[in-house]
Amino acid sequence: MKSLKGKVAVVAGATRGAGRAIAMMLGAAGATVYGTGRSVRGNPSDMGRAETIEETADLVTKQGGRGIPVQVDHTVGEQVKALFDRVNEEQEGRLDILVNDVWGGEKLTEWGTPFWDGDLDKALLMQQRAVQSHMITSYYGAPLLVKRGQGLIVEVTDGHDYRYRGNLPYSLAKVSVIHLAEALSAELRPHGVAAVSVTPGFLRSEEMLEHFGVTENNWMDAGKKDPHFLQSETPLFLGRGLAALAADPDLMKMSGKALTSWGLSDEYGIVDVDGRSPHWGRYAERQRF
Repeated sequence: MKSLKGKVAVVAGATRGAGRAIAMMLGAAGATVYGTGRSVRGNPSDMGRAETIEETADLVTKQGGRGIPVQVDHTVGEQVKALFDRVNEEQEGRLDILVNDVWGGEKLTEWGTPFWDGDLDKALLMQQRAVQSHMITSYYGAPLLVKRGQGLIVEVTDGHDYRYRGNLPYSLAKVSVIHLAEALSAELRPHGVAAVSVTPGFLRSEEMLEHFGVTENNWMDAGKKDPHFLQSETPLFLGRGLAALAADPDLMKMSGKALTSWGLSDEYGIVDVDGRSPHWGRYAERQRF
């Protein structure tokens, strides 16, 4: 892994899952990482999960970086502005990497329900959390990158194309983020700043492990319930790929692309922390998903 020592990153939505793993792997490469989210010790968000941004910051530091937790609701512009004002002051204007991984739609998606029969408030709240929050964060973060004439914005999503994803509000949110990265790339390119979207494959997140009633130690047992899960990957697989991308001296060649964890693995020779090289793309092609 190439070094990111001296680099400064903000990972929005770093409480758990892909966001936490990305923060950890940026830290493993030596970066200072501001990990943000709503859940702090003693005050969880409405997601009702146990993970906190303080835990994420500790994990970043244990990896060899410097983790800094900041409680932020990224749908609130004043809080996001305060975050980047703080980064600007503490890091003397330096920001190299901005990762938008805010989601918060797990309890809002109504699978199997036609849009017109669903809860409109949930559908709109999903767009606020998963799309508007990314726009707000990029709005306040991009000027720091533009000022320095370099850097990377990453939009984390689900999928790498514009196909329907089984539920209209969910599909709209995930596709919108892909185009957000593409549009950001067009406007940032003249300033030397790259923007990409990226998706994991079948993500073996904390919540997914709990869903199947397994742990990382015995996760393959879940293949009895869902054979596709045997092709899953840890969140750190994506994190490793993005750390390699951020350190690529020819980063601008990737700008505007919809990237994948398996594609980053192919590009940079990344393997997962369990030694496997999962490739959801090839598997999905064979299964004709």
